[in-house]
Amino acid sequence: MLYLYVMQPKLLFFIPPFTQLNTAYPATAYLKGFLEKYGVAVEHCDLSIELFKAVFSEEFLTNVFQEAKELGNHHFPNMVTLQKQYISRVDTVIGFLQQQDIDTAHKIIAKDFLPKGHRLTKVNTAIKWEAGDPGIIDKAKHHATLFVEEIGDFIQANVDEFFAFTKYAEQIATSASSFDEIDEFLHYQPTLIEDCMLDILEEQLIRHAPQLVCFTIPFPGNLFAALRCSQFIKEYFPSIQIALGGGYCNTELRSLEDPRIFQYVDYISLDDGEGPLLKIINYIDGIVEDTELERTFVLENGRVVYKNKVPNTIYHHSKLPAPSYKGLPFEKYISFLDVVNPMHRMWTDARWNKLTISHGCYWKQCSFCDVSLDYIGNYQNTTADDLVDKIEQIVADTGITGFHFVDEAAPPKMLKALSLTLMARNIKITWWTNIRFEKTFDAELCEIMAKSGCIAVTGGLEVASDRLLAKMKKGVDIAQVARVTHHFSNNGILVHAYLMYGFPTETEQETIDSLDVVRQLFEADCIQSAFWHLFTTTIHSPIGKNPGDFGITITGPAFEGFAQNDLYHEDPQGADHQKYTKGLNSALSSYLNGTGYDQELQHWFDFPIPQTSHSPGLIRTVVGEVQETANNQ
Repeated sequence: MLYLYVMQPKLLFFIPPFTQLNTAYPATAYLKGFLEKYGVAVEHCDLSIELFKAVFSEEFLTNVFQEAKELGNHHFPNMVTLQKQYISRVDTVIGFLQQQDIDTAHKIIAKDFLPKGHRLTKVNTAIKWEAGDPGIIDKAKHHATLFVEEIGDFIQANVDEFFAFTKYAEQIATSASSFDEIDEFLHYQPTLIEDCMLDILEEQLIRHAPQLVCFTIPFPGNLFAALRCSQFIKEYFPSIQIALGGGYCNTELRSLEDPRIFQYVDYISLDDGEGPLLKIINYIDGIVEDTELERTFVLENGRVVYKNKVPNTIYHHSKLPAPSYKGLPFEKYISFLDVVNPMHRMWTDARWNKLTISHGCYWKQCSFCDVSLDYIGNYQNTTADDLVDKIEQIVADTGITGFHFVDEAAPPKMLKALSLTLMARNIKITWWTNIRFEKTFDAELCEIMAKSGCIAVTGGLEVASDRLLAKMKKGVDIAQVARVTHHFSNNGILVHAYLMYGFPTETEQETIDSLDVVRQLFEADCIQSAFWHLFTTTIHSPIGKNPGDFGITITGPAFEGFAQNDLYHEDPQGADHQKYTKGLNSALSSYLNGTGYDQELQHWFDFPIPQTSHSPGLIRTVVGEVQETANNQ
């Protein structure tokens, strides 16, 4: 009996739907590795992939079409006509997206195997696939992805309006200054999708019999599913206590006042979870009083109370053990190929071990960033040998040699040390990470990174305007970005640029100039991928804290006791930013596919725009200077 007690997990982590479907989200693995070091029995379940796998099956898809019929919903009638083909093909398609074998690939791209739905009838037949088996597999993967997306469209339109592949009910959790709408939906009958999720949840609870269940909430699209699960636990397993943590809590719930969420949970912790969770566990075990809790919201006498004994117990990044991915079902994860661009597909089309090189950001000056929060402002480093030791352990645990280093901005000095250590110890991995486009990334460093297995980097170009880059405190300018991205690309490292439009005081001229700089960077093969984001003020950023310094006025939303992060603002000096969304994205979509460079920028907009104010050869000139310097050395 004692043996059974010791083997039972005390704590059960859940990654709620929907996060990533191609690889494991790392939060639970970090905490599992840490807590096990302190003798806590821990299991974790990726409810995200488990639910997806259950929904996209022959048996459940049959129920989906029946549910749509009973509800009287008739969106995508062609799919109803072809439902037998969808139902009979779905298991084969999902199996292929997991295994990617050549025999099934031939079957999938064969004529009439997949139903011709609203996405597959519009498939881009001009895509040039690689020769041989790799091209056949990629083509099949693309067609299979469109098939799955068609089913997702049908579910969302007919059965569950909240359904999406990397989020669930995001629309009611984003900028939810009030808990009213979330609470209202939690009192509705669970949907067919939610019932399936709760069945999986119940099976895990019975199997593991935990004392404490923890949900990591990285994004708004995870909150509602976690609360629906918590609601179920409170009703049917009332002895189990429940904690929430993760990125959403850290950014959105720091001002929490509304007690209603504590109908569903017992604890909400902020920032790094190691210290708060260990204290919660000790509190549940009766080892410490509630006065010892750290960075944790609880309910006392009907009021939300923030328990934070100071000084906090600090677990330095360099002292943390390797994340433990043991127990996660890597064989179930799905490789999607919706966008053929080689850099874009890295987010959805491979299995990656996720690991941080450093904690926080070594730069922590960008005016639009949450630099006041721990995950950015608390920079901690470690050694290259420590990192490589963790890499070896994770490979042994998962069998996966691909790594995504998920730093806010990986430090160049650490990347050099890591690369040299990987080569010195003859450890073969493939990796990519997020960086700042700073001058330290010269040709030599980029070459070393490439030799150690680096295949891609992502970084924030933001607005391609030197005036605005200075206002952002990015610490870079356009010429420097061109030089650095050229060094990466010249060494076979793909580059993805995060782009921003609508920054405070940004003019129409600067938006159009930025688009042209982006075009030139693509044409010069400095970057291979990018994504536009419309600027949003957040309450934890320098702009949110001092809007007048940036020429804007905050107009809302009014805080009503729940979430507080995204802010509305007026920008009297700037352009009407939203009207550029369609044109910017249309142009970028073309550049991602290597076309459209010769089109006038006016082509992408249905209203007059100004001529660019810089040289049409701006980037080529900078790249040419770099090459000339290299030739002279």
